[in-house]
Amino acid sequence: MTKFIFQKLGYGILVLFGVVVVIFFLFNILPGDPVRMMLGQRADSVSVAAMKKELGTDKPLYVQFAAYLNDLSPISFHVTGRPGNSFNYDTAKYGVPVFALAFNQKMLALKYPCLRQSYQTRRNVSELLVESFINTFILAIVAMAFALAVGIGLGIVCALYKNSFIDRISVVFSVLGMSLPSFFAAILNAWIFAFVLAHITHLNMTGSLYSVDDLGRGEYLDLKNLILPAFTLGIRPLAIIVELTRNSLLEVLSQDYIRTARAKGLSPRTIIFKHALKNAMNPVITAATGWLASLLAGAVFVEYIFDWKGIGLVIVNALDKYDFPVIMGAVLFISVILILINILADILYGAIDPRVRIRS
Repeated sequence: MTKFIFQKLGYGILVLFGVVVVIFFLFNILPGDPVRMMLGQRADSVSVAAMKKELGTDKPLYVQFAAYLNDLSPISFHVTGRPGNSFNYDTAKYGVPVFALAFNQKMLALKYPCLRQSYQTRRNVSELLVESFINTFILAIVAMAFALAVGIGLGIVCALYKNSFIDRISVVFSVLGMSLPSFFAAILNAWIFAFVLAHITHLNMTGSLYSVDDLGRGEYLDLKNLILPAFTLGIRPLAIIVELTRNSLLEVLSQDYIRTARAKGLSPRTIIFKHALKNAMNPVITAATGWLASLLAGAVFVEYIFDWKGIGLVIVNALDKYDFPVIMGAVLFISVILILINILADILYGAIDPRVRIRS
């Protein structure tokens, strides 16, 4: 099992390096000068040259790439120009190093990865993403919990009552849920539940986890703003989980060991929850981890429509202002989340089914 875990971690690191390469060169060959976007088109050449030097965009592309890797790496390399000078380690940019080793006017520093600073706000991108990720994380977990709880339960019912009315209705619901675009579902839910039925539901059309008190008493936790975006995000994974649970459970219930369990006189509840359901969960776990990774990556349309202050809203605002460090940092942050969740899913598969470890 240990070898299996390290193998998956190695694959994840290789994928992450590939993502870093693609992100850097993609955003550095795009048209548009970020310095002109920051200073304005009427900025004088002296100011533009000074800003390019500050950002490091006046250097050759391969030098910029080496500096970008140095920023992202937890182990970074720093030098000083002359003996007696301080090292060019920027604590405002990198934070206080966890550990530093100096030798011959050179220094190796153990630090947190740096995603650089926003062109617009001059804040560290890491801080912006961590702040927004908390809201996205809460939204994704609630949406996925709703989809799993309802989806697995409804899938079991559909499997036990195959070809019944509820089974046929669930098929129609699943098709609609999988085909309905997220942005359209968000607009529809906001209009129905927060406008037409607002006098019953008392829900807001927009709002984030915290709202500002009208009486000037600051922010307060407003959990009702979580209901509509979580429900909207949970519709599509819910539809898929219902069908996967139903079909997988029907396949497992046709196996010989289930017939043996019935012949021994075991109760239907014991057969379903102790024997069949565990073996039917592999495709459900695959779908759930994939959807959770997608939701954690930022449901851009849903967050934008409901004005939920998560990663999706940060990406939309950064795209609107051509804030490349924020976009690059967000894409890299999302990639790390996807890679980690896929690794955890593979480890979970290996723990449930030893055959996965053998094939790997």
